[in-house]
Amino acid sequence: MIEFSTDLTEPISAPPLTPIERPIDLDHLSRMTLGDRSLEREVLGLFDRQAEMLSVRMHAAEPAMIAACAHTLKGSARGIGAWRVARSAEMVELIAATNRTGLDRAVETLHGSIQQARAVITDLLRAH
Repeated sequence: MIEFSTDLTEPISAPPLTPIERPIDLDHLSRMTLGDRSLEREVLGLFDRQAEMLSVRMHAAEPAMIAACAHTLKGSARGIGAWRVARSAEMVELIAATNRTGLDRAVETLHGSIQQARAVITDLLRAH
C-alpha cells in the first residue's frame, strides 16, 4: 500500500517567475572578455562613454538619427550584456524607422535603461 502525505506545513522555495535581470550581465561580460578583468574594464569604459555620447545625440534629433544611434547602442549593449538597454534600443530603432507614434516615450525608456547600466558600470569600475 502506498501512503501519501498531506502535511504541507513546510514552505517550498521556488525560483521567481521571471529571472532577476541586472543592468549588466556579468557572466556574459566575462565570457565575452574571456575572463580578462583588464579587458572588462576597457569595454565597460568604452560602452559608458559611447552610451553617454549617443544619448546626447538623440535629444532633438530627427527619427533617422535616433534610429541610427539606437542601432549602435543595441549592438554595443549586447556585447557587454546590457540586455535592458539592448531591448529598449531595439524598440526605439523600430519605432523611429516606422512611425513617430510613441518615439518620445521609447527614447525616455531607453535613457532610463542607459542610466541604470551606467550606474552599475561606475560601481564596477570603482571596484576593480
